[in-house]
Amino acid sequence: MLTDTHTKFLKGAPLAKQIKASVSVRTERWKTCGVHPKMAVVAATDDPAVEQYQRINSQNAEKLGIDMRLINLGVECTQEELESRLEELSNDRDINGILLSLPLAPHLHTELALARIPAQKDVDGMTVTNLGHVLAGREDQAIVAATPKACLALAESTVSLMGKRVVVVGAGRTVGKVLIPLLINREATVTVCHARTEHLADIVKEHEIVFVAVGKARLIGPKHLRDGQLVIDAGINISEQGVVGDVDTNAVLDMVSKITPVPGGVGPLTSSLVFHNLMQAMVLQYGDTDD
Repeated sequence: MLTDTHTKFLKGAPLAKQIKASVSVRTERWKTCGVHPKMAVVAATDDPAVEQYQRINSQNAEKLGIDMRLINLGVECTQEELESRLEELSNDRDINGILLSLPLAPHLHTELALARIPAQKDVDGMTVTNLGHVLAGREDQAIVAATPKACLALAESTVSLMGKRVVVVGAGRTVGKVLIPLLINREATVTVCHARTEHLADIVKEHEIVFVAVGKARLIGPKHLRDGQLVIDAGINISEQGVVGDVDTNAVLDMVSKITPVPGGVGPLTSSLVFHNLMQAMVLQYGDTDD
């Protein structure tokens, strides 16, 4: 059982609290200008992890005074229905941000759906335009995906990434494909592992910092790690024991220097950064309230 007092746990709550305070102030500023921040969250899946993420976002939105519409199209939703709803929301001037909950149901095409969201409303930084800015090293022009940004923020709260040997386990669309260029932009030396990587344990052990985002409960255990590594676990898996990560935390706790717990690590910070991204999206749409 994970304890709240363990010194090796790298929790997201402290950073999330700072971000929420900033978002709360900016939200009130927008309201004084006659604009009430509003976001739509669209899901088309029966993935329990998506439901968990939606619930957390909804709770945070209420506390921050942000209007949030939860739109669950169901696992039987067609591609046409999904794209039509996203286009409708994109054209709605009262909607300032759109978050498409991933993964979608297997029969749906993620890239075609994301193409219906304009970059300036893409609060989860998943569109090709926002990812392109990141790849080009123009993060100041991008809305950066919330989960990879949370992973970076937690790692950088402990150590500089410059020159560090870093491994990313998982090259998926929602985390890995964004996290990898973000790390390169910070001059880390990056190795990428994925489903076809051979000798995974040997490779992961060679690195100082380990990011894991695979979506397989407790995939990474003692055989993959060595003493003193920093481990950022972005996995969210619903098991009989509750929410667990991609790392077998209890089994590796004595080995690592720091590790993000699941729940309580990347997740809380990700949710806060979505709303931080909403504030950035509003500036792109309306200009800065300070102007």
